[in-house]
Amino acid sequence: MAIKQLALVAFVALSLGACEEERYRGSARHWIPIPSATYTLMSSQGMTKDQPILIRSYKKESELEVWKRKADGQYALLKTFPMCRWSGQLGPKVREGDRMAPEGFYAIAPQQMNPNSSYYVSFNMGYPNAYDRAHGRTGAHLMVHGACSSAGCYSMTDDQIGEIYALVREAQNAGQKAVQMQAFPFRMTPQNLAKHRLDPNIAFWKNLKEGSDYFEVTGSEPSVSVAGGRYVFNDGAAPAAVAEKRRQDEVAVASLVAKGTPAIRLLYDDGDQHASFKQALVSNGSAALNRSASWASRDVGVSREDALTAGPRVVVFDDKGKAKATVRAVSADNDAVLAAVAGAPAEEPAKPEAAKPAVQRPAAAPAATQVAKVLPGNAQQAPVLASASSTPVTPTEEKPFLQRALSFVPVFGIGGSNATADQGVTTASTAPTTMVAPLPPRRASGLKTSNLDQATAGYASQPATR
Repeated sequence: MAIKQLALVAFVALSLGACEEERYRGSARHWIPIPSATYTLMSSQGMTKDQPILIRSYKKESELEVWKRKADGQYALLKTFPMCRWSGQLGPKVREGDRMAPEGFYAIAPQQMNPNSSYYVSFNMGYPNAYDRAHGRTGAHLMVHGACSSAGCYSMTDDQIGEIYALVREAQNAGQKAVQMQAFPFRMTPQNLAKHRLDPNIAFWKNLKEGSDYFEVTGSEPSVSVAGGRYVFNDGAAPAAVAEKRRQDEVAVASLVAKGTPAIRLLYDDGDQHASFKQALVSNGSAALNRSASWASRDVGVSREDALTAGPRVVVFDDKGKAKATVRAVSADNDAVLAAVAGAPAEEPAKPEAAKPAVQRPAAAPAATQVAKVLPGNAQQAPVLASASSTPVTPTEEKPFLQRALSFVPVFGIGGSNATADQGVTTASTAPTTMVAPLPPRRASGLKTSNLDQATAGYASQPATR
């Protein structure tokens, strides 16, 4: 009996273990638990599951951070998640279908949580917000979700989004009305700002940096509003320490530029992902990213996998803002390589060859070299250039035997000669002469064309297609 009971317990344990992975993939996905390891991490930092959280994302670094407020009211970094996929380019989302993931300051309220997402679980970022609407931007349903595939969203693995979703849910259940998400193109460091100083979005990014500076200096969530087409943080008031950080960063940017830090622009084929996922694919030789593979195979396929093979292109500008060269992402963070490219002298254009003196050609014969105009309906006449000869040719030598034999015939007789030629006057020709040879006449209008002609005419009238 004891053996049977042990077997039953083992069977139940195995059954629970086997279904644990699928436990929250049905209607109960909104109860995904916070992993025990994360509970331990929170406890070690004096945090609880009920305290407010804040999210920060960075495209270039492909990372998403979860910050949690401690008992003293200051936010501290809880975890950094490597981002599995984002699409588009650095820069804000502007219109529906541009594949751009939003950048800016967004609020995630409880009604934006989606436990029944097609991509495991998700939450809506809240795009377009007041800033986006002020600039006439369009688009909807921009999410943070699982499945590791993106067409304008921030995509994580299923395990990652499950944990992030649970952290947001617990904070909201404890009373946090909205979780702030700060979405940046890159970390707002002087190095990144110096490199991207010529990017068309630099003014927008400097505006985002104002909110980033406030959070990093004070450890508090900035209040966000929109006025005059700009983000305004804390109604424009900031502690002196925030203003000092901004001043120091501006000095650092100017110093980096003076030292030769090149201006660059990153051009992605279609977004990027954290290097750890690329390394995992190389190591495993498979596209399976934990549980996301089964979900990605369910017709998610919105990311361009070929876009990740070589990384972004890095356009390097000289000190006058002129593009000097384009290198691949392997050099994107190598300042020495980029500076060498920007500082390399431009290739001198090939010098044109010295003009050669024009070849003096004899003047053309007055009447014989003129080509008659071709009138519609007439047989076309084409000039044929005869070879020049310096040897005098007598009319007698030019005339055929029959003409010479009948030279006594009057001018308008068979010979067709003129009186001057008959009198034996020689005419030396030292210039090329133009002879006229008939070409086949044009097809008369109204005649039926062949099948080949019809097919060719139809092809020529069609627009070029890819």
